[in-house]
Amino acid sequence: MENVVNTINAWVWSPALIYLALGAGLFFSILTRFVQVRLFREMIHLLFSSKESERGISSFQALAVSLSGRVGTGNIAGVAAAIGFGGPGAVFWMWVVAFLGASTAYVEAALGQIYKEVDEGQYRGGPAFYIEKAMGQRWYGWLFAVVTIIATGLLLPGVQANSISSAAEVALGTGEIYQTALGDISFTKITSAVVVVTIFGFIIFGGVKRIAHVTQFVVPFMGLAYVITAVGIIAMNISQLPGVIALIFNDAFSPMAGIGGAVGWGVKRGVYSNEAGQGTGPHAAAASEVQHPAQQGLVQAFSVYVDTLFICSATAFIILITGAYNVHGGDGGFIIQNLPAATDANSPAFTQLAVESVVPGVGKPFVAVALFFFAFTTILAYYYIAETNVAYLRRFFRFPGEMLFLKIAIMASVFYGAIRTASLAWGLGDIGVGVMAWLNIIAILILFFMGNAALKALKDYEAQRKAGVETYTFDPEALGIKNADFWSGPRT
Repeated sequence: MENVVNTINAWVWSPALIYLALGAGLFFSILTRFVQVRLFREMIHLLFSSKESERGISSFQALAVSLSGRVGTGNIAGVAAAIGFGGPGAVFWMWVVAFLGASTAYVEAALGQIYKEVDEGQYRGGPAFYIEKAMGQRWYGWLFAVVTIIATGLLLPGVQANSISSAAEVALGTGEIYQTALGDISFTKITSAVVVVTIFGFIIFGGVKRIAHVTQFVVPFMGLAYVITAVGIIAMNISQLPGVIALIFNDAFSPMAGIGGAVGWGVKRGVYSNEAGQGTGPHAAAASEVQHPAQQGLVQAFSVYVDTLFICSATAFIILITGAYNVHGGDGGFIIQNLPAATDANSPAFTQLAVESVVPGVGKPFVAVALFFFAFTTILAYYYIAETNVAYLRRFFRFPGEMLFLKIAIMASVFYGAIRTASLAWGLGDIGVGVMAWLNIIAILILFFMGNAALKALKDYEAQRKAGVETYTFDPEALGIKNADFWSGPRT
């Protein structure tokens, strides 16, 4: 099974996708005149400028929901894997993906807002919606929706659940080992799976508002606690920080694991972590109640910074400062080996051992708890994304109990992922991320040449901002944007 998954991954994550992700980010950065830098202060202001409504969530809640999708196991185990297989230089390429990807995140989120709909009393939107409405290719929208349901409903939740159970094993030990039809499974993994599925089920049966209310509290609190811990560790080893930064930059261009490894793993884990271009962010962006689509585009661009430049960097510095990492060579050996050979680079072990080396007895459980909240809220975001795409498809195809079936399927995926091996879980997740990225990045590039709606919205927003208006308006017809039905005419 792992050989098949690895073969598919090699095809999906070929150099072409690496160039596509970086190229799209650079392309949109230039076209928006580096909006991720110019309007950074405006991004901060917009976080708290909108309020929750009966049909939509606030900008901050939308940020929290999207961050719950972005800030997950990729920030802890994903960074470790990038270093373990791509060398320290992979961190530099994660930064590049974040900086350039912020403009991509603006474009896809703005499109999600422009082409959103009201479905059964709540806002819905995402790539499937804007592909159909702006591109006029319903089959492409269907394809993206189906791929996204499979990815976020079946493949990706297992990665997050596996990291939770793996971190629990590192912190608590395996406990008794049980022989089952699925192989040998530890007591800790089974217990973790049951706990996660139970809490997850309670929340998802409460709807998107409950998801938003949970994530708006958990994500900022846990993210801040994690970053403060990282800053503390860095401060305790501040004399080593210049050397670590030099190592990252030197290895990025003359890497110990080969430049293809550094770039490839940096971009792969960067896209997995911050999700820029992947097509997941626009779903939460579309659910927000805002005066102008560009506002939520800017908020989502800021979320990429929070994810990669803050939290991923915190993890990278912890690992590299403490030396708690190995770098795998292409021949199956090690280029650098600071930890036992059996330490899995696809797990949270690097990060847990790094914190443990500074705070003995506390590091392993702290990272396990942080990872639980990061990964759990990401699973919630995945469910919401899958639900949105089921809602999109049921406009054309309906069968009784489709949402109930989705809930049961994703709960089964979470349980299965929690008890499987880390390598298999990550391999399946990478396939889901890669296929979604291919479909979405190609779509937003085509849409630029078919009307340029996201950039028109940005220009319109900046013109109103310059004019000092108190209440922003958005008239798609006046801007030459077609099929933006929600924004055309009165909205009651």
